[in-house]
Amino acid sequence: MANTNSRATAPSSDACVIGPETAVRGALSGQEDLVIEGRVEGSVSLAGHLIVAETGEVEADLDIESIAVLGHVRGDIVASRSITIERGARVSGNVRAPRVIINDGAHFDGAVEMEVDLPDDLRKAAR
Repeated sequence: MANTNSRATAPSSDACVIGPETAVRGALSGQEDLVIEGRVEGSVSLAGHLIVAETGEVEADLDIESIAVLGHVRGDIVASRSITIERGARVSGNVRAPRVIINDGAHFDGAVEMEVDLPDDLRKAAR
């Protein structure tokens, strides 16, 4: 895993890890932070922070609190807080979150939808 000093990519000390030699197929859900270093196929529903490490490969639709992608994700990502796609990462799918960061050198193929609450004066002007 790279860049672990960044808050966006740093897991909590009690994060669950799916190791680089592990593959998971099916529905994965949980309440804690998760680091994927191996392969996950299916769906992921997580009330915590997800990190897809450089060695991680995910073919799943993700419904999570926040995510930092350093590896590969194929599927739609919905995050209640934020999505960060790091340099060298690959994401194929649509992303939706209040905050989306796509860093230089990231590969992204999909659409971005950001749920942003506009200030009252801008909301009135948009009508």
